[in-house]
This record gives sequence, structure tokens and C-alpha cells, in this order.
Amino acid sequence: MVKMTFQDALLDATTLEMARDDSVFVYGIGAPDHKNIFGTTTGLVEKFGENRCLETPLAEDSMTGFGLGAAMNGMRPIHVHIRMDFVLLAMNQIVNMLSCASYGSCGKLKAPMVIRAIIGRGWGQGYQHSKTLHSYFSHIPGLKVVLPTTPSDAKGLLTSAIRDDNPVIFIEHRWLYFAEEDVPEGDFSIPLGKGKVLREGNDLSIIATSWMNIEAMEAAKMLKEYHGVEVEIIDPRTIAPLDEEIILSSVRKTGHCIVADNDWSFSGFGAELSALVAEKAFDSLKKPVTRIGFEHTPCPTVRKLENAFYPNAKTIVRAVEEKLGLPKSDLSSQDLFSHERKFKGPF
Repeated sequence: MVKMTFQDALLDATTLEMARDDSVFVYGIGAPDHKNIFGTTTGLVEKFGENRCLETPLAEDSMTGFGLGAAMNGMRPIHVHIRMDFVLLAMNQIVNMLSCASYGSCGKLKAPMVIRAIIGRGWGQGYQHSKTLHSYFSHIPGLKVVLPTTPSDAKGLLTSAIRDDNPVIFIEHRWLYFAEEDVPEGDFSIPLGKGKVLREGNDLSIIATSWMNIEAMEAAKMLKEYHGVEVEIIDPRTIAPLDEEIILSSVRKTGHCIVADNDWSFSGFGAELSALVAEKAFDSLKKPVTRIGFEHTPCPTVRKLENAFYPNAKTIVRAVEEKLGLPKSDLSSQDLFSHERKFKGPF
């Protein structure tokens, strides 16, 4: 084991896979420049050359088509987007071409391509730089969708994504980049489609995605301190394929379910999880499933409005208190917006 940040873990996985397999290459706007996509592509040009870590023009659609062509011809491209919002410019290639390549060829063609997309708050990102959109991609057959939370998961899941013969949308929250923990050194992979119990508890289940797992862990500490409540936190890690059993087992144990999704609630992944729990664990529920997510509005840029837009640990604490019939605790002493002070940029 070695201490790594989230960004170090992504770089380690990429470096090891590029060294192991000559068909792996990385490309994207800013991939080889001095900022190196928040440090996740640092040193790749020096180690592997400009043909395996390359800059691209501002042409997301054609660059995705380039990756698809490379993947169908035996390469394993990793296409990096510094904002998820710009992946929308490549939706025709992703939805109509990439996801269907194997199906449309009766399995004769493979499309082993990873699309890394960065999400999350910066300093007033506003409505054009704040989307997550994982529910969009999980809706499309043929795409795998990954949202790692911890450095170990970042390394293990990216390794599996690169080795997978299917296209994988790999979503990274920028505020997770400074997270640090002990990560297995050398070759290490985590199977896609396996969830993880981040915290065990018996009173209530929280199913959270990406950054909302961090908020859920903070909320769990407050709930333990103020009410003696022990919540269980489940991180699906991949939402397509989805580990249904780990979610259903938790809900059957606790009888309560809150879905804390890092996206808009309306018609999102939280709705899919709510339907899953209602269909397959209804008899275990003591109350209906509660959904927590972004307010159903474009994201504001002004800080106070932005803070209202994004749910946090306090949002989760209040939802648990309401569901369990507990009095509201005094959270005035809690520093609920400290994470942004650790974020290093570039924007």
C-alpha cells in the first residue's frame, strides 16, 4: 500500500496500463500541457511520447469519432474532457455510434474506449460548467458508467475501465482530487458493477453517488453525535452495470432509504433507484424513499444561490431527522462549505 491522492491514483492507473499495453493512449484538450488535467496526465508525454499523450483541437464530436475508429482497430483510447458539459458536443458519436458498435456488428467489432469527464463545483461555475449527467449515459445500452469516490476506487475502477472491451464513461468530481488514502501499489483492479459499503449502520440506508458520499459521511458523523443514529452508506461506484443486491440488502436491513444523488433529482438516477427499491424491497420500507439532489433549475453563479442549489451534509441530516421523526439539531457550529478551500484549480 502507498499513500495517494485521487489524482495520483488516476495517474498511476493510466501509467501502469500504458506501460503494460502499447495500445493504450490518452488524448484530450490539455492532456499534454503544463496543467496536465489536474495532474492526472503528468509525465505521460515524457514517458510514452507525443503519439500516446496528445493534444486535440476544440472538436469534441470529431475527436470522439477518432477514438471510436482507433478502438475498433485494436487501440484502447482514453479521451479526457475537462468539463462534462462539453461531452454533450459528442453525443451523436457516443449515443449513436460508440454505444452501438458491438451490437451493430453482431459482436465482430469492439469499442474499448474510456471517456473521462470531470464534474463538480469550482469557483462559481454557473449553468454551463456544472452538469453531471450520469443518468443520461446510464440510460443508453452499451455504455458502462463509473463514478469513483475514493482514491483506491479511482485506481481500481479506471484500470478495469481501460481493460474493458466496451465503452466506459468515467466521471470524476474535481473536489475529490485532493482526497488521500492508502492505495494498493502496482497492478490493482476493481470489477465494474460491484458496489461498496462505505459505512455500516442499522437505522437508515443512504445510497449516494460521487461527491454526495463525502457529504453523507459528514452527515453520518453529525447524526451519530446529535441523535445516536447509525446510518449505512452505500456507494454503487458503477451505475451501469448497477449492483442492485448491495442496495436492496441494505434497505431490507434498515427499512429506510434516502438517495443522495450528485445531479438533478427530477428524472434522474435517484428516480431509478427509488423505483428499484419500491419494486423489489417495498415490503421492507417503513416510509417512502426520499430523494436528494440538485434543485431543478440551472445552476446559479452567485455564491449564496449556488450554495442553495447544491445539497450538502446539512441537507442529508435534515432529511434523516424528518424521516425518523427526530428534532432538528443545531448545526450552526458546523463548517459546511470547507471543501472548496482545498480545491487548487486551475478553474
